[in-house]
Amino acid sequence: MKFGLDRLLADPALRKPLEGKRVALLAHPASVTADLTHSIDALVASGLNVSAVFGPQHGVRGDLQDNMMESPDFTDPTYGMPVFSLYGEVRRPTGQSMGTFDVMLVDLQDVGCRIYTFVTTLLYVLEAAAEHGKAVWVLDRPNPAGRPVEGLTLLPGWESFVGAGPMPMRHGLTLGELGHWFIDHFKLDVDYRVIAMEGWEPDAAPGFGWPADRVWINPSPNAANINMARAYAGTVMLEGTTLSEGRGTTRPLELFGAPDIDARAVIAEMRRFAPAWLAGCTLRDIWFQPTFHKHVGQLCSGVFIHAEGPGYDHQAFRPWRVQALGFKAIRRFYPAYDLWRDFPYEYEFGKLAIDVINAGPGLRDWVDDAAAESRDLDTLTGPDEAAWTAERQRFLLY
Repeated sequence: MKFGLDRLLADPALRKPLEGKRVALLAHPASVTADLTHSIDALVASGLNVSAVFGPQHGVRGDLQDNMMESPDFTDPTYGMPVFSLYGEVRRPTGQSMGTFDVMLVDLQDVGCRIYTFVTTLLYVLEAAAEHGKAVWVLDRPNPAGRPVEGLTLLPGWESFVGAGPMPMRHGLTLGELGHWFIDHFKLDVDYRVIAMEGWEPDAAPGFGWPADRVWINPSPNAANINMARAYAGTVMLEGTTLSEGRGTTRPLELFGAPDIDARAVIAEMRRFAPAWLAGCTLRDIWFQPTFHKHVGQLCSGVFIHAEGPGYDHQAFRPWRVQALGFKAIRRFYPAYDLWRDFPYEYEFGKLAIDVINAGPGLRDWVDDAAAESRDLDTLTGPDEAAWTAERQRFLLY
């Protein structure tokens, strides 16, 4: 199969509308061709006039680790064009930076989750392009989490940098498709084009969204593999808790744990409370010691989520519910556990991070309600998931 970038480079007819235009590129380390040439180098070599580069959270170089670690602007040392950070002094393109190009090419590898900030950056770029009369092309890439939909839909008033619009946590769209949805939902008047992939089969084994013949490159420092991308719609919620999500280990956002829990007991309670929610994956109790971040240097008892191997069922796996169940098991086993982490999360102040992540208090309320059963969360979430599945249908390109 071919990604959007590879199709653009291979077909002069696709590039022809860019002749004589100043072209900007929004990219990160995973913005590479099939032969692993970075898109900046490949687009310059194709003859396009690349006049500016933009970087999302973690930067064009992908060097910055965590929440609210900002990237500076700089000058590209190879080509001399300006590199503008969209996660630094500003998160929306400024009028000055918008004046450096005519068409912006967006070549970002996403992981299929509302909270992954590249989604919001795309919306901000589209809104700026509509305001300044610029064109935006998305060079489409696979959604490695595939088409399944899961999680609570963002509530009105809970918009943030990790909540661009009323979609569930696991949205099941590519960035190119999301761009069409943004334009329709927010009624944007913008010159928008998607250079679609060729041959993407999101329901096909073994990748279920990620083609087996393509190398995985971290789009952000802790997005190390496909297992993480599959689990992320659940494990990202750990960022709003006192539990470690594995930062400071070699497998971040594929596990959870802490020094003061018994992982085997937690897994047993998860299996007892809502066994159906564990379909499609395998849980394994582990020990780990973070080298930085939460519980640094402490031995943690943890749970590893395997969304891979012979036990993986793509259609059955529900990562958001798996992680919600982990929280519920800890709350039931340790009723007084200090679970929710109170700190500024993605520039939102005065709200608990877990609520910012879930775009409302519904998940936290369910975890903390001693009488709540698994069916109560299904009842809360199911209509959102069904509504989104129906709404997104007309935006599917594949």
